Amino acid sequence: MRIMGIDPGIAIVGYGILDQKGTRLIDVDYGSIQTLAGIPTATRLKQIYDACTRLFGEFQPDVVAIEKLFFNRNVTTAFTVGQARGVIMLAAEEANITITEYTPLQVKMAVVGFGQAEKKQVQEMVKLLLHLPAVPRPDDVADALAIAICEAHSSSAVHKYSKWGLKR
Repeated sequence: MRIMGIDPGIAIVGYGILDQKGTRLIDVDYGSIQTLAGIPTATRLKQIYDACTRLFGEFQPDVVAIEKLFFNRNVTTAFTVGQARGVIMLAAEEANITITEYTPLQVKMAVVGFGQAEKKQVQEMVKLLLHLPAVPRPDDVADALAIAICEAHSSSAVHKYSKWGLKR
């Protein structure tokens, strides 16, 4: 199964693509989509949409796992991140790709085993689990890979339970 994890943002969208072969995770590609500050939000959203459409076409993931919006104190940032999530999800839906969503707590639990893990701990575990030479940069890329790992661990559990007819 091919999994694409996405850490949404308006300035930087991190993405990570993994192949899951049994219990093994193999990194296929990872990077970021970056938009420039100072240009209209609609233009930035179109750039994100177009880049995601190209990535989905090139890598053909079976599932796109995206981080759920964590609402913090900056309302303006939350709105623009929500808009970016929307265009990413639209691009995935148009490509007929299954979409899953995970909270930061779920991602930390899946990658580190502790929901209150620090960002640095998550990044180091991503590096270790995927046998990478260094922690991917910017941080959004490591976060996207963590989201993909979370999906791999979650989908493994779903596949185990599907033998007994239970549904997700």
